[in-house]
Amino acid sequence: ATGKISMTETIPTPTTQPAAEPAKTRRPLRLSIVLLWVGVLALIALLGWGLLNSTAERPEVGQQAPDFDVEFFDGYGWDGRTTANLADMRGNVVVLNFWASWCVECRDETPMLESAWQRYADQGVVVLGVAYADVEPNSLAYMKEFGVSFPHAPDLGTDISQTYEITGVPETFIIDKEGVIRHVQIGAVNTAMLDQIIPGLLAQ
Repeated sequence: ATGKISMTETIPTPTTQPAAEPAKTRRPLRLSIVLLWVGVLALIALLGWGLLNSTAERPEVGQQAPDFDVEFFDGYGWDGRTTANLADMRGNVVVLNFWASWCVECRDETPMLESAWQRYADQGVVVLGVAYADVEPNSLAYMKEFGVSFPHAPDLGTDISQTYEITGVPETFIIDKEGVIRHVQIGAVNTAMLDQIIPGLLAQ
């Protein structure tokens, strides 16, 4: 009969839409993104806190000069050494000069620093040139051009210049026998200034 449902026929049941499955996969993904952003923000906050609470300050006149290590350019060592640190130079007056081969103003002062080295080296003065943000071939060519003989070293990774927080090049720190900064020169030094400061520090 056409109007009756056979007992052997299966009555179709409404199908269930798998709407919950995407939600289950999306929820962990959203949670991972949230956690990632929380981690990033926490890292930024920690870095900001560290910068705000940093105790590092630019060394000034009257303060102890921060120690540092140098590996001298080949042929430009000090006291027969290829490496040294500032503490090794204690007992000497140290003229710490930051320079670069690309620095125009440095070209004016380099001959004066060499002249000071020639006059005062045997009296207990160390003139130390630190090449800032320079490449070694250019530094060596510059030193050869000016015929310098005082100790020179590269500022590897600009670690020394960051420690001293230099404002640029040239910049010079004159340090006494006890390791205390006695003069900071922003810009080129000159012979009159060196001859005024160095003898007084040697006499102490």
